Amino acid sequence: MTTFDDRENAFEAKFAHDSEMQFRAEARRNKLLGLWAADLMGKSADEAAAYALEVVSSDFEEAGDEDVVRKVVADLAGKASSDQVRAKMRELLPVAKAQLMSEI
Repeated sequence: MTTFDDRENAFEAKFAHDSEMQFRAEARRNKLLGLWAADLMGKSADEAAAYALEVVSSDFEEAGDEDVVRKVVADLAGKASSDQVRAKMRELLPVAKAQLMSEI
């Protein structure tokens, strides 16, 4: 194997790792968003945990974050706008990444 092949394999491995970490960070962010929304809705701890999983699952409907935004805004029924939900998502992404990094 040549040095070029080694470098190519290293870049592919790094890309795969970075993609997996981004996926995990977005899933964690969605869980945190679900917990935040559940708190606004006044759900109990068990209900909040179940709702957070629903929010995480909603992200698999289509590419991007809009499926999550639509679900949370609809469920909050006027307690937060789509802009507020998007802002909360931006706020929670670094928190999710920090939590993942602390677990490694």
